[in-house]
Amino acid sequence: MQLVIDTNVVLDLLVFRDPGARRLQDGLEAGALRWLATAAMRDELARVLAYPKLAPRVTFHRGSADAVLQDFDRHARLVEPAAKAEVTCGDPDDQKFIDLAVAHRCVLLSKDDEVLRMRKRLAGLQVTAAAVLPS
Repeated sequence: MQLVIDTNVVLDLLVFRDPGARRLQDGLEAGALRWLATAAMRDELARVLAYPKLAPRVTFHRGSADAVLQDFDRHARLVEPAAKAEVTCGDPDDQKFIDLAVAHRCVLLSKDDEVLRMRKRLAGLQVTAAAVLPS
């Protein structure tokens, strides 16, 4: 299964090791899931990891932002950014995730309300948008 993962879910997965992300972690480790990302998504993660309110938590949970980015690099397959999809998200920061998921017709994992409200429209474009990995 191919998927695109937004930054908040990546934080749950790679920083906080949220139990709700366990199936996702297991699937990535086993090679059953193929995580698609772009350089811009990696850059966003690096920027978020450095936020003053988050950086101490990153250090506490993972030791450093570099450890998180190494895991990103190990699991994510970098691809070229996708063209703008025919649907537009109210949050421009989320558009790149939508564009990539639509281009590859794959699962989009996001906890963002703006994205999740688009589920029906995305489903019409063969994209499953969900907060957790679908069964």
